Amino acid sequence: MTPLAEGPGAEGVGLVQTQYVELFTEEALQLVGGETLSNITVAHETYGELNEAGDNAVYICHALTGDAHAAGWHEGARRPGWWDNLIGPGRPIDTNRWFVVCSNLLGGCSGTTGPGSTNPATGRPWGLDFPLLDISDFVEVHRALGAHLGVRRWHAVVGGSMGGMQALDWSLRYPEEMCNAAVIASSSRLTAQNIAFSAVGRAAIMRDENFHGGQFAAAGENPDVGLAIARMMAHITYTSEEGFQEKFGRRSQFEDSQRGFGVDFAVESYLQHQGEVFLSRFDALSYLYLTRVMDYFDPFARPEALSLVQEHPVSYLVVSFDTDWRFSTGHSRRIVRELERGQLPVTFRDIRSPWGHDSFLLEVPIYHDTVRAFLECESASHPHAHRSGRPAKNSASPLRSSKNQEVA
Repeated sequence: MTPLAEGPGAEGVGLVQTQYVELFTEEALQLVGGETLSNITVAHETYGELNEAGDNAVYICHALTGDAHAAGWHEGARRPGWWDNLIGPGRPIDTNRWFVVCSNLLGGCSGTTGPGSTNPATGRPWGLDFPLLDISDFVEVHRALGAHLGVRRWHAVVGGSMGGMQALDWSLRYPEEMCNAAVIASSSRLTAQNIAFSAVGRAAIMRDENFHGGQFAAAGENPDVGLAIARMMAHITYTSEEGFQEKFGRRSQFEDSQRGFGVDFAVESYLQHQGEVFLSRFDALSYLYLTRVMDYFDPFARPEALSLVQEHPVSYLVVSFDTDWRFSTGHSRRIVRELERGQLPVTFRDIRSPWGHDSFLLEVPIYHDTVRAFLECESASHPHAHRSGRPAKNSASPLRSSKNQEVA
């Protein structure tokens, strides 16, 4: 979409509006768990222009607590998109070149149908009656949105963290629909520690006295304490020890502090703030459902997992960050090994950054250069990729090679 007006972030995509479309109105979505959903509302944003061939599109898959607002600024709230530093004119995902799409996930709470939405059978919020979801269910909704927008082939599907899981799943199940997939700071199978972190967060929410078996909206209450604690704990896992030390150390929050159980250290104040602001933008039920989806994700467990992508090869970029301990470099290396087992073209890069898992959201120059080079150089080398009629930038980049490689 073109900017609505000049304003904050005008050097990027400018002011944008979130759009809403109702999908699966004629035929219901068959979920992996066996249930069906119909008349699914999907919140989405687009940036740039789709070409006549419908093949210069890039889909952005968001992480656990993301939304459709990936770039630009909203009127009113006027906040930048969560990946605004990566998406825009001249940026690594260049909207002068690519038609970029981002949508809120099925099960989310930022405009797309989820457990907080109204159950048409009861007239009340779904609550825990909402069906359990799977990463593949997200992908089916993404595909339907792409068809609605007129996309014929995705130049790339890009995602970080849980977004990387969606990009990976989509590439394995429908490889003929894309040329490239970027899987950033992600995982193909959570460890016991990962599952444990999410389990504690869900327990904090469900044991909150205001949870009311998931029907807290009908009761006019909200499990704020549990949701804030879940966010605080999760936020610890998103930042490295090095990052916390550099930002806070053991600095006191107040000059005259007395020992006790209040907020004495700066890091405590920071976590408390993160928990409080989270309450204004996220729903406790969505947190339950989306974290559980990640627990069950294990695409390579299917014996035939690589069969389709071997017939229709996708070029992969897998990126990890050296201080990310939530989805450590080992998670990315496992993805690379599985893809190499299928003799697929994959580039792997482990990037130095002190900011842990959150690095994928930040402006780390070598990371941004890597994403740009992958998208633009692969456009010239992939047999099915969009060709703009212009030579790709950074044509001397080592990412130009289609051979499996690690770039240090």
